Amino acid sequence: MVKLQVASVALAWGIAAVAGGGRCVAQQAEAPKAQATPEPEAHGFFPRLGQFYREDWSGTAASGPAPARRGAPSPLDSPPFPSADWSYGGSPVIGEPDTNSYPLMTAILGAERLSRSRIKVYGWLDPSVNVGTSAKSNSPEANDLYSRRLELNQAVVYVERLPDSVQQSHVDWGFHLTALYGTDYRFTTDRGYLSSQLIDHNRRYGFDPSLEYVDLYLPKVAQGMNLRVGRFISIPGIEAQLSPNNYFFSHSLLYAVDPFTDTGVLATVKLNDRWLVQAGITAGHDVAPWVEDAKPSATACISYTSASVNDNLYACLNGINSGKYAYNNLQQYDLTWYHRFSKKVHMATEAYYMYQRDVPALGGPIAPQANTNAVPCLPGHTTCTAPVYAVVNYVLRELSPHTFVGFRSDYLNDFKGQRTGYATQYSENTLALSHWFGSTIQLRPEVRFDRAWNRKAYDNGTKHNQFTAASDLVIHF
Repeated sequence: MVKLQVASVALAWGIAAVAGGGRCVAQQAEAPKAQATPEPEAHGFFPRLGQFYREDWSGTAASGPAPARRGAPSPLDSPPFPSADWSYGGSPVIGEPDTNSYPLMTAILGAERLSRSRIKVYGWLDPSVNVGTSAKSNSPEANDLYSRRLELNQAVVYVERLPDSVQQSHVDWGFHLTALYGTDYRFTTDRGYLSSQLIDHNRRYGFDPSLEYVDLYLPKVAQGMNLRVGRFISIPGIEAQLSPNNYFFSHSLLYAVDPFTDTGVLATVKLNDRWLVQAGITAGHDVAPWVEDAKPSATACISYTSASVNDNLYACLNGINSGKYAYNNLQQYDLTWYHRFSKKVHMATEAYYMYQRDVPALGGPIAPQANTNAVPCLPGHTTCTAPVYAVVNYVLRELSPHTFVGFRSDYLNDFKGQRTGYATQYSENTLALSHWFGSTIQLRPEVRFDRAWNRKAYDNGTKHNQFTAASDLVIHF
């Protein structure tokens, strides 16, 4: 397995080097730029696959006018940023056309048949490397949990059909299936979905069917409603489980301890270009509906975007029920604020409060569930409430259509240690760069400093501080 990981990373870095070196600059400043002429389409799977990457890296891929979208203009450029729109979970962006093309689908179908296909198969490989001051573990840092190693974080295959939400004349549908393998399976695993790999065996590598859902688009409800049924990412927040959806390679501490995926029903309604509301019911956080910890849980969100699209506020009540202790039965109250200073500079800020009631007391008669922590309670109490507070801020600057730089500052107060195993306040600061080679290879180096303020919590509870330097390489196919 280690040889395979090293070979994958070496191959990926080699591809990126070729991609970066495949550009040329005109030598005569006074000469007008020549228009790129696309190659005639190759015949056969591997010739078409090679042609896609070659044209993507050299900038000679055919392009046409952008299809019309319905709604306010996009506030950001994507690439280099993960999304062109202020994000919300649990639904495709209503009014946004599906303009993505992928190497694998182009190689399978060819350009002509691809243009008629609504079903797409694609994915990525995400190897990473990190070095730092911790020798045993980087926890609670995510997703480079394992210190001083080359790892395959994610090998992901998507199969999906997006509903057409630009039109408002007819009902449409979509679906999504995800297969994820790698070390990051632990950050998507739900109890009941192949969870023994993590909960019972704590395996380094695992497989998780992370997302399985169907979408039904109803155009006549306000300005469009998407109804999602199945297993989906827990909807609030800046960060997400799948690598390409994030600004940086590593994740904030805020993300590392919050809910990961939910199973249920979620309705997303676009009232107009400024207001969007969501409501749904799930089985609770990180549990399948058929396990004993499942319980009906309400989710409700509201999103507001200013007329200038410079600001967006997204507030969520996430997985709300009685709050009684169960596997990851977190009661989450989350607020995200996006602000654009200019087309090139923006920030993203998220804060939440989470808690569980009746968490087993440390050393008490009630044993905590596997893969969860007991907490210190008052003398004589066998259970107590375990709160968590967190806030994170990103500041991002676009340097070119392929590159941005960003800084993240992060605070987490695991008041009783229920989420991390150590009752302490944490801080984290990360400086990162993201660079795209074409639209298929993304390199994300970063340097990061973490501190546990009240007690030693890093490197298995032996250090207050942790420094890491890391990078991943996302290879899309």
